[in-house]
Formats: sequence, C-alpha cells, structure tokens
Amino acid sequence: MATRNKSVKTASKTSAVEVNSEGKVHGSSKHNGSIEPAKGKLGVMIPGMGAVATTFVAGVEAIRKGLAKPIGSLTQMGTVRLGKRTDGRSPKIKEFVPLAGLDDLVFTGWDIFEDNMYEAASNAGVLDQRLLDQLKPFLSLVTPRAAVFDHNYVKRIDGPNVKKGKTKMDLAEQLRDDIRDFKKSSGASRLITMWCGSTESYIEPTAAHQSVKAFEKALRDNDEMVAPSMIYAYASLMEGVPFANGAPNLTVDLPVMLELSRQKQAPISGKDFKTGQTLMKTVLAPAFKARLLGLSGWYSTNILGNRDGEVLDDPGSFKTKEESKLGVLEHILQPALYPELYGNIFHKVRINYYPPRGDNKEGWDNIDIFGWLGYPMQIKVDFLCRDSILAAPIVLDLVLFMDLAKRCSELRGLGIQEWLSFYFKSPMTAPGLYPEHDLFIQLMKLKNTLRHLKGEELITHLGLEYYD
Repeated sequence: MATRNKSVKTASKTSAVEVNSEGKVHGSSKHNGSIEPAKGKLGVMIPGMGAVATTFVAGVEAIRKGLAKPIGSLTQMGTVRLGKRTDGRSPKIKEFVPLAGLDDLVFTGWDIFEDNMYEAASNAGVLDQRLLDQLKPFLSLVTPRAAVFDHNYVKRIDGPNVKKGKTKMDLAEQLRDDIRDFKKSSGASRLITMWCGSTESYIEPTAAHQSVKAFEKALRDNDEMVAPSMIYAYASLMEGVPFANGAPNLTVDLPVMLELSRQKQAPISGKDFKTGQTLMKTVLAPAFKARLLGLSGWYSTNILGNRDGEVLDDPGSFKTKEESKLGVLEHILQPALYPELYGNIFHKVRINYYPPRGDNKEGWDNIDIFGWLGYPMQIKVDFLCRDSILAAPIVLDLVLFMDLAKRCSELRGLGIQEWLSFYFKSPMTAPGLYPEHDLFIQLMKLKNTLRHLKGEELITHLGLEYYD
C-alpha cells in the first residue's frame, strides 16, 4: 500500500548564475516558492463514470489492497535523476516531491447512467470480473451524481440520470452544490476534477468564451455554444478546484477558463489523454526528425467498440477527436523549417466503431518515409492496445500532479500547467505558443519542473562536465 509522504516545505532559493575565469557558467535553478504538505484526504471528482474512470478507481483500490501494481504510473514507479550521473541520486518521484498517497484518495463522479462503479466497471468489460468482485464492497459505494448533459453535444448516447435547470447557470450552481457536498461528506481537504466524459461535438471559440463576464452572461442566456464540459469546468474553477481535461473538447482551453483559473488559483491542464496511436506518433515522429528522414504520408485507422467508439461514430464528435490527433505531426516535424522533408505530408486519421472489439482498441499505421537520395521505405505498426488500461495511470498521475500544482505557490497562479504536456494529445499552452509534442522533450520538461520546484540543478544532458 502507498503511504502518505511526510510534510515537505521547500525553502525559497535564489542563486545567481556566475561565470568563472575560464568562461564556464555555474549556477542552480531559481525557485521562489513553497510547496504545502499533502495533508488530509484528496477528493477526486470525475465527470463520466465509464471505462476509463472505473478502470482508474478500481485500479487504485486494487493497488491499495495489494492485489496489483501501479504499472504505467510515473508518480508511483518513476524516478528522477538529481545532479550528475556519477552522483547516483535517483529517488522515486513520490519520495522527491510531496504527493498525496493513494490511501488518501476518495472518489465521486457524475454520469448520465445510474450504475454504481462496480456495475459500470462490469459493463465496461475492461477488468477481469474476478478482480472486480474482490473490489465490489468499495466500488458499489461510488454512485453517480446526476450529470449535466446536452444531447446536441453527444448524439450517440443518452441516459436518465440528468440534471434539470431553467438555465445553464442553474446547472452550474447545482454542480457547485455537488462539489461542496462531496467535500463535506467525504472529509476531503482538497479536491480535483478529472474530465473522463465523452468527446463532444466540434465547436470553435466564440465571443461567449472570451471573458468571465461574457461567459456568465452566456450561462444565464442558455447560449448554445456553452458545452456541458465547460459548465463542469466553470463550476470547479469557481470553487477553486483544479481541472484536467482528458477529452479533446475545448472545455478549459479558452480565455475565460484561463482568466478564471488564474483568478481562483486553480490550475488547469489538457487536452485529450495520450494513450494508443498518438503515443506511438510522439515516439516515432521525433526519431524521423532526429535522423532527418523524410515523411511523405502517414495513414492511421482505429477500431474500437467501447462507449468512446460509439460516441466517435458521430461526425461532430469525430471532428473534435480528429483535430486533436492531426496537430501532432506538424508540431513535431516543423515543416516550415524542413520543407524538403515534411512540407508535403499526406496525413489521414480514421476511427471506426466496431462493437466486438470492446475496449481493446486496435490501431494500424502505414508510414511512408524516404531516406538518402530520396529512396522510399515503409513502416507498419499494428498496436493492439487496451485503451482504458493505458489511460488509468495517466489519470492517477494527473490527479496527483494537479494537486501538487495547487499546493505549490509558484505553479497555482499560472493557470495552464504546460509541464504536464506529457499526458496529452493536444497539450494546452500560453496563447500564441505552439505546443511541444515530442514525448521525450515533454518528459524532460516534467522532470525539470520537479527539479526546479525543489531547487535542484536542471539537467541539460550537455555532459561536458565529465570531460573537464
């Protein structure tokens, strides 16, 4: 079982960069903040109690009971190197920064279906029923609150467990009541909202999304451009609760949410969990660019049969997912800098709903590359993955890291937590800044952020100091 880390207070550190007589630069990472200890329970609130959410919650309970290991979780199994390679300092991340312990997590959720977490997990069919039966007493207690739902945004599913209100502001106030009720009834000292709901139909930002004032008017006016996920985000941020978006919806990737996040010091991150096919792209595309191999085409198709696949069978929802997937290659390969190699890529993405496959998604990629003197080559990838198994540890890490950000004086007022790009298909960034998609640069960014928060030297991998 995981145990809660001891209270940690990071001292304020400022150290100037110095240049010695030989012209070599020395100096350490500057850090002018503190990290509050992870005291008490951490409440995890999940809109969308489907396959991903139930696999995550059931997995946490299985790990707490010693029935399984947290494989795939950076916060539980990952390490961070400190100092030189020769120093031999590589503590576990959860021992280096004060993260909440798994025993401190408590859960609630919203869903349009009335099934409790045991029933929902059984229906999802991701986890072995024998494991779920061992977890039944715990999972059965997590029952869904009535959801905010709009059939115009998710056309392929419907359910009875839905909130009613005259205006969208009424619905937001009901969600705020839910948040306050959960905090009181669970005894949680801190809260996090993790969007694990469906992909909504594609929309683009409007005037209603540009400021808190405009958005609140849109809520009162029942503006059709206010999606359900935005109502959850607004309610959470108004309550000072960090919000992470696991779907490709706009949700918190809007000026209003950035304004509200900074105002309430409630961190935001997103969007769209990076699990299967896009994970492969963020591994392979950096390799092509590193070796300056050209790319003429990349065809990707998926089959899956879970609720996510059913939702994505709608063209509007698929458009939202497609936009999330298509931007990856352009930002990694930078065709403007390498027009001869990447200036004329044909990139196609397809997702097909195939019920027999269930949550066991299969992704095929056909990649046409070219090398020396323009000679063509091909790469074929067939990834038979388990979507929710890949997503669950992402949810866990985001819960713990978003809570860390909320407790960190340096991070909580920033709004967007770009250092968590590692977990997302379409990472949020400051307005006008292109996102970093290379998986390995994203991991370096994450670990350097942790080093920075604790006043440790940032690692550049320059390595010249070993040959002085």
